[in-house]
Amino acid sequence: QVQLVESGGGLVQAGGSLRLSCAASGRTFSSYAMGWFRQAPRKERAFVAAITRSGGTTVYADSVKGRFTISRDNAKNTVYLQMNSLKPEDTAVYYCAADAAAISRSWSDYDYWGQGTQVTVSS
Repeated sequence: QVQLVESGGGLVQAGGSLRLSCAASGRTFSSYAMGWFRQAPRKERAFVAAITRSGGTTVYADSVKGRFTISRDNAKNTVYLQMNSLKPEDTAVYYCAADAAAISRSWSDYDYWGQGTQVTVSS
């Protein structure tokens, strides 16, 4: 069992930045690939970014590539999402998730989820 707790969400103006954190407890954090997803009102949950167990490989949705950076610190059991140049369309609840198998863009592959943190970008 892995427990995930996101933090760092909030209200920011367009063009601003936020850094989300996801703290993990339970089984060995470094055994999991980690991902960030987001869900806007009346939309399906969408892939944002993912990172391998070691942090050596990252993948991004096209909509955030070049603006967002995913990273992890296995010593601190934490994964981060640095979000720069935020746009109103980035407004959503952001979730982190853990995948025991491998890095994936599909939400259905992930085994554990946090409760989410709200990000609101004003224009």
